[in-house]
Amino acid sequence: MKRIIDIILSGIAIIVFSIPMLIVAIWIKKDSKGPVFFKQKRTGKDCNLFEIYKFRSMRTDTPNVSTELLGDPSTFITKSGRFIRKTSLDELPQLFNIIKGDMSIVGPRPALYNQYDLIEMRNKVGVNDIRPGLTGYAQIMGRDLISDEQKVQYDKYYVDHQSLVLDLKIIWSTVFSVAKSEGIRLK
Repeated sequence: MKRIIDIILSGIAIIVFSIPMLIVAIWIKKDSKGPVFFKQKRTGKDCNLFEIYKFRSMRTDTPNVSTELLGDPSTFITKSGRFIRKTSLDELPQLFNIIKGDMSIVGPRPALYNQYDLIEMRNKVGVNDIRPGLTGYAQIMGRDLISDEQKVQYDKYYVDHQSLVLDLKIIWSTVFSVAKSEGIRLK
């Protein structure tokens, strides 16, 4: 049932956000050299790797590591990137990952392929047994501002308590979190 809901809601969201996505794509292209989209290997269900889609918010010479390992990420973020990261518009192309079956609307955020410690911690508690999500419990509890250990604890809670009610709570909280730009590391 969750997969059907993911497909329907993602399809509707793609239609609703098609004009804003087009505007963002044009802005990125005018703002900096390089592709509009950023693709990156992430760990999916059962540790299968997939390419996540995002709007490119950083320069093309940015190292392929998690934001917290960049030192001062603001030196890599483009002008358009600052806005689309703050508003989480950079995440909209992941709706296509959901349609493809790589992701779900709600689930643990997919780890980078090279976040070995995080992947191993998640394996130990069964977090990688489910599809990663566009948003998740750890995102509403602190996003970029919490440790990997805390993320795994929140992700494990989600795995153990999955339900439509919890998913709706996470989606609702995500909307408010995005509106207030909470938990995003830009500096």
